[in-house]
Amino acid sequence: MPTPEQRAQVRDFLISRRARITPEQAGLPAYGGTRRVPGLRREEVALLAGVSIDYYVRLERGNLAGASDAVLDSVANALQLDEAEREHLFALARTAGPATHRRRRPPATTVRPVIQQILDAIGDAPAWVRNARHDILAMNPLARALYAPVLESSAAGATSRRPANTTRFVYLDPAAREFFVDYDRIAQDAAAMLRLEAGRNPHDRDLIALIGDLSTQSELFRRHWAAQDVKFHRSGRKRLRHPAVGLLDLNFESMPLASEPELRLNVYTADPGTRTADNLKLLATWAATLRAAEPADAGGPASK
Repeated sequence: MPTPEQRAQVRDFLISRRARITPEQAGLPAYGGTRRVPGLRREEVALLAGVSIDYYVRLERGNLAGASDAVLDSVANALQLDEAEREHLFALARTAGPATHRRRRPPATTVRPVIQQILDAIGDAPAWVRNARHDILAMNPLARALYAPVLESSAAGATSRRPANTTRFVYLDPAAREFFVDYDRIAQDAAAMLRLEAGRNPHDRDLIALIGDLSTQSELFRRHWAAQDVKFHRSGRKRLRHPAVGLLDLNFESMPLASEPELRLNVYTADPGTRTADNLKLLATWAATLRAAEPADAGGPASK
């Protein structure tokens, strides 16, 4: 049986998705009068999903155990869930299932030497590897230079932790607002990615501790967490205000490692002929000076 906390996660997620859809958006007639709930009523979702009202009420109360893939698909379609939200719903259902199907391997905290070799072979682009908790596990020299403010934050002050964690930096270090040009979007996305992972791996103690720390110390994180949003982080643009080279408007790709799919390789590039491309070259020069100044036994983010 799902725990009360698991039931609450299902309930809050389904209610939040139901609240954002109007009858008009769902293709239903909107009759006059004041509606007592935002968005769709439970009976309207049940109608759209092709299930009984009693059954949908049971689902929304957090009882996803035994729900078939077909039923989950119907509910996802009724609530107009996107790909990430649909995956999250199925993950919540797996958590509610038999205990033998619940546990996943905890996120890695180190990388194999060959992964570091691959990163170091990428000479013209910042490249780094993180786990699903957003711990930085390995970086090439250009990535260490690019994310110098994040690494410095993890080494001192209120966010001091090893390995460095990008979401901890976003929410707990005031420097993040200066570093990330689009800070509000970055913060929302970080919370949404963590919630997606929490649905996939609810028994990860380090993830639970991270969410607890952020909830305790950041009112902004509490607001974003309560929104129940989930999101993939696969590709896009990221604008950074670097203290050494200035504004960087970068493309990023984030992809799972085939040999270790719980880890993601992130690579940043610049459009040719742009100011950002010139600034990346300056950053590479700056990175070389940093590397020359490092002690011979200096390790990567996860080993310090």
